[in-house]
Amino acid sequence: MEKLGILAVLEAKPGKEREVELFLKSALPMAEEERQTVSWYAMKLGPSRFGIFDTFADQSGRDAHLSGQIAKALFAKAEELFVKPPTIDQPEILAVKESRA
Repeated sequence: MEKLGILAVLEAKPGKEREVELFLKSALPMAEEERQTVSWYAMKLGPSRFGIFDTFADQSGRDAHLSGQIAKALFAKAEELFVKPPTIDQPEILAVKESRA
């Protein structure tokens, strides 16, 4: 079960919204390569607000993600794309509903 998460909130600079959206979509293959990342979501929260939410079974998975390729790419683009550095929260997951299809 996922026990830990990461929630990153991003505010695109004016005129950079499409670039942020494309950047987030392009990160999916990197997320798929991360064996310890249980789930990974890139989200559009509003016209210029975006987010990334990831889940992990343990702290080692979360640490691996925080030092991985997506994090490096995100912070390398931060000054170009975002109004301010991404806000990174590290929530503890209390309950999960999974599909049983």
